[in-house]
Amino acid sequence: MDEIPRAKFRIGQVVRHRVYPFRGVVFDVDPVFSNTEEWWQAIPEDIRPRKDQPFYHLYAENAESEYVAYVSEQNLVADTSGEPLRHPQVEEAFFEDDNGDLRARERVMN
Repeated sequence: MDEIPRAKFRIGQVVRHRVYPFRGVVFDVDPVFSNTEEWWQAIPEDIRPRKDQPFYHLYAENAESEYVAYVSEQNLVADTSGEPLRHPQVEEAFFEDDNGDLRARERVMN
């Protein structure tokens, strides 16, 4: 049985893309690739990530817009800038604790 990779980043952690100019906060983690084959094949082969690593769902933003991104662990680094995020869903999903870290809000399920 293959071992499931351990995620390097946690929910609520602010990260940035290693290559492209965007950053965001992790709101979910897949232990291995869990998107469509079509999505994966659309990535140019020379930069296509391996599937056997954690993939992160981010509330992401760049200079022009806010969006949701799905990014491999190999393409992320921790963002230590301390700059606030402007993505509108960040405030809905997280609160800032006394240390300045983002923590997931309790969600009511029906």
